[in-house]
Amino acid sequence: MTAHPSDPLDPTVADVLDRAAETLAAKYHGTFSAESVHSLVTESYRLLAENASIHRYLPVLAVHFSTDRLTAAAKAHGRPGNPNPEVLFVCVHNTGRSQIAAALLAHRSGGAVIARSAGSAPRGEIDPAVLRALHELGIDLAHAYPKPLTDEVVQAADAVVTMGCGDACPIYPGKRYLDWHLPDPEGRSIEEVRVIRDQIDARVRDLLAELQPYPIA
Repeated sequence: MTAHPSDPLDPTVADVLDRAAETLAAKYHGTFSAESVHSLVTESYRLLAENASIHRYLPVLAVHFSTDRLTAAAKAHGRPGNPNPEVLFVCVHNTGRSQIAAALLAHRSGGAVIARSAGSAPRGEIDPAVLRALHELGIDLAHAYPKPLTDEVVQAADAVVTMGCGDACPIYPGKRYLDWHLPDPEGRSIEEVRVIRDQIDARVRDLLAELQPYPIA
C-alpha cells in the first residue's frame, strides 16, 4: 500500500509529523517559516511512503529524512553550520552502490566529511549482501534506508557522485560532478559484492585525498 499525495494522513502519523515539524520550525526559526517546515515534513513522509516496503517505522524515518533535508537546505541558504565538505552519492534505488560509498566515505574520513546518499528511483530495502559486506569492515548500516533524491541535498553538496542514475540528478553551477561506472550489487553473491565494495572503497579513498588533508582510516 502506498500513500497518494492527496490521501489524508492517519491521525497518529499526522500527530508525530506535526510535533516534529514544530520542533524543527523552532530550530530553524528565522531561516524557514513554520509553514514551509511543516510542508517539507509532510512531503518527506509522502516521498518515503511512495516506495516503502515497511511502513511500521515510516513516520520516524520521515522525521530523520526531514531533518537531513532541512540541514542541507539551511547550508544552501547560507546559514552557518557544519563547515566540513559534503559529498552526495546518487544511484538508482539507493540500496547498494550509493549506500556503500556514503558509508565508506563517512568511515574513512572519521566523520570529517559529510556523506549523503539518495536514489533517482528509490525502492525496497538495503540489499542484505551490501549490509554484510560493510559489516565485515565494521560499518553498521542497520538503520539506513533508501531515500529519494531532493533538491536540497544537491544544492548543499560540494561534490555529487552519480553511479548509474543517468540524467536524474539536477545540475547546479559551481558543483563538482563525478560519474563512477560500477556494477550494481543488487542480486549478486556476497563474493561479487565484496569486489564492488572494494572498487568503491578505492575511489572513495582517492576522492577523500582530493577533498582535504584528513588522515584516511
